[in-house]
Amino acid sequence: MSDLIDVHAHFTPPTTPEEREARWRSMREAQFLAPAPYHWTVDGALDYMDRAGVTMQFLSNIPKTPDALRASNDYGASLVSDHPTRFGLLAALPTDDPPAALAEIERASRDLSADGFAVTCDYNGISLGDASLEPVWAELDRRRATVFAHPDAYAPASLGRPSPLLEVAFETARTIVDMLYAGIFRRFPNMRLIVAHCGGALPALSGRLRLLGTEAWVPNLNQLDPREIREHLAGLYLDTAATGTAHSLAAALAMTTPDHIVYGSDSGVPCSTEATLEANRHALAHFDGLPRDQLEAIGGNALRLFPEAAARLGRQVTPA
Repeated sequence: MSDLIDVHAHFTPPTTPEEREARWRSMREAQFLAPAPYHWTVDGALDYMDRAGVTMQFLSNIPKTPDALRASNDYGASLVSDHPTRFGLLAALPTDDPPAALAEIERASRDLSADGFAVTCDYNGISLGDASLEPVWAELDRRRATVFAHPDAYAPASLGRPSPLLEVAFETARTIVDMLYAGIFRRFPNMRLIVAHCGGALPALSGRLRLLGTEAWVPNLNQLDPREIREHLAGLYLDTAATGTAHSLAAALAMTTPDHIVYGSDSGVPCSTEATLEANRHALAHFDGLPRDQLEAIGGNALRLFPEAAARLGRQVTPA
């Protein structure tokens, strides 16, 4: 697989060795036993992309404080300005503060030419299904925006295991199910949501949701029916980051359609090494659960979600 459009790639604004050391020590205290501090660089990212056949990466980074979040979005926009055919920007939104999130949607669209937006499933204690975010989803829907939803990979360890190993999958499933029952996908059908890591545990649970999710003993304020649950889950986009094996893809394809699977690497973070990135890409390329043309299309499916980025590449696409 080559000419890949990668929707799940991370970046880090410039840091000092002291800052990287401090973050490394904090991660190790949370049972993330990285052997050394992590250092992301533009040159390193481009070098890997060239060798891995990645044409463009959509970059995301979601700091936990307002000033750091805006500065990160500014830096991400500068990367796209310097490398418009290699990078796209998914501007981070502070979803613990709806007015600030609305302001950042406007600023990132007007001043930074963001291709889309990135949100965290649980951001400073506020879940994406929280009722306070109704105006944020309404604005994203009005703009027909593409939004990338990522779990909190820096959450505390669970049962002695670091969050990126297991908890990210379950946080993702809990959050998307909460959004489903909150009626967010019903009220805002024009927003396209990409869910990281092939939806985490959600695809494996989707059949259970359809079977049991509308029983009388399940709180269902918005009176979802099985058909609507099926349609809303099928409408999600799922990336292949660390989930390019049959174990994840088979469940994903039981929940949605091949054109809603988009390539993601999860590069640019300490939990991904070149060895794991390449093992995942290799597994995806050899997945036998799809015809070859549909499998190869996964690498470019994302361009339908980002027509302005497609235009920077000189590609004509039919928007999703």
